[in-house]
Amino acid sequence: MMERDREESVDLAQISFRTLELSDVDDVLVWTSDEKVAKFCSWEPHSSKDQGIDFIQNKASEFLWGKAICLNDRPIGFISMTSATDKSREKSAELGYVLGSKYWSKGIMSHVVKQVMKVAFSEFPHLDRLEALVDVENVGSQKVLEKAGFQREGVLRKYLVRRGKSRDMVIFSVLSTDL
Repeated sequence: MMERDREESVDLAQISFRTLELSDVDDVLVWTSDEKVAKFCSWEPHSSKDQGIDFIQNKASEFLWGKAICLNDRPIGFISMTSATDKSREKSAELGYVLGSKYWSKGIMSHVVKQVMKVAFSEFPHLDRLEALVDVENVGSQKVLEKAGFQREGVLRKYLVRRGKSRDMVIFSVLSTDL
């Protein structure tokens, strides 16, 4: 059955963005509790409804821009932009995203990233650059960014520590002039 789920196509016209609401907590927990999803994220898999509520009430609102990725109005993931805190990087934002593993390899994320690229440079006209950092082992996410039009700039060796280990990260970017 899992194989059949992967093969089912998704009508990308049914994908939308919206703010998360407390009533979404059960849908949010589907992907925030999934170890496959959390593997390359900064957070551990959620194990309680309270953690899902905390994500909706507190974490999801910390971003410059953050929205639930919805299929038929049900949250299947989340996408965000974070602004740089360093004044010299005020014209840059970092893209982050997560998608329920049931929806991987269906073209959803590259479709979503393309849409958010347009949002980034229209809703935040001061931005010159949108970038994304991806673990070198997260090949799927690298493919998403390349399909969406991001350029691979290089590998940042031992750039951050995740779960106690130094990790190499691939940096990707798209400029407002690239669109």
